[in-house]
Amino acid sequence: MWTSSAALAATAESRRELERIVRSGKTEQRVALRARIVLGAADGKSNNALARELRTSRPTVLDWRRRFVEGGIKALYEDRPRGLSFPPLARAKEAEIIAKTQTAPAQATHWSCSRMAALCGVSAASVQRVWHANGLKPHLLKTFKLSNDPDFIEKLEDVVGLYMNPPEHALVLCIDEKSQIQALDRTQPGLPMKKGRAGTLTHDYKRNGTTTLFAALDVLKGEVIGRCMPQHRHQEFLRFLKTIDRGTPRHLDIHCIADNYATHKKQEVRDWLAGHKRFHLHFIPTSSSWLNLVERWFGKITTQRIRRGAFTSVPQLERAIYDYIEQNNADPKPFVWAKSANEIVLKVNRGRAALKMSPLARSE
Repeated sequence: MWTSSAALAATAESRRELERIVRSGKTEQRVALRARIVLGAADGKSNNALARELRTSRPTVLDWRRRFVEGGIKALYEDRPRGLSFPPLARAKEAEIIAKTQTAPAQATHWSCSRMAALCGVSAASVQRVWHANGLKPHLLKTFKLSNDPDFIEKLEDVVGLYMNPPEHALVLCIDEKSQIQALDRTQPGLPMKKGRAGTLTHDYKRNGTTTLFAALDVLKGEVIGRCMPQHRHQEFLRFLKTIDRGTPRHLDIHCIADNYATHKKQEVRDWLAGHKRFHLHFIPTSSSWLNLVERWFGKITTQRIRRGAFTSVPQLERAIYDYIEQNNADPKPFVWAKSANEIVLKVNRGRAALKMSPLARSE
């Protein structure tokens, strides 16, 4: 049988401080529990009664009674140091895991925790800890593309200059085409989102035709001029340029940022531009679509309006696109370009230097 403990001795000053700790809304719950244990023990409550009342264990009550006697109120705020629940790996073994992670395994493209653990004779949890501590993520892969355009720097400075220091009395428009937008209708109706469950969408669909969206993003205002057309040729591009010509003030010059798609450089397009002197085309470097801000807007319309949509016909898809453009222009929010041309060039140079130093480049 357990023996009863005597009432805990606590001064009036200690009681006031313990009561303040319990009442304070800023006290951590673990500290408040310890203060309640001490107050109850000072009132003469038994250890079992305190444990039941505070929904804790008898050893916990005994522990904090003893620690209060030894260290006073200050002891309530102190936790014992906790050691690792697993033995640490040897430095040599950790270095081995790091070195092997940076090489490809046999008959696989990257390492998994279980495969690495089996090879190195450690647990999968140990491999995870080593990877986390050293920032290694074999399961992730990022893509990149460095432009090989011989005029990369000149084109980059030209376009970034338009973003960061646009000319006066002129419009800066980012132009591009989002081709082959499919009018997809789902084979079965999806279920709406509800508490504890995401909305659903069938993975299979029925194709009902395609359209191509020609868009011009006003860099300063964030407004968009858009037109859907059935094909993606220089004839449609010319029609879109004429739409821009009719829809913008005549007294303003128009600087158009476009990619190197062949339809943008057709002789018919050049002839039309020669007769419309207020239009100036600025081409981004090859393989540098990230430099065209309208691509960011295409990403928005895709995620917010097209990807989850169900369209029974191309006209229905086009109406949805035009409605989105109308809503965008009612409350436009321009994208702000922040990187200078010099910062981009430095980053590209670091990428090229890293490519030259890679084992694959040396082996070739």
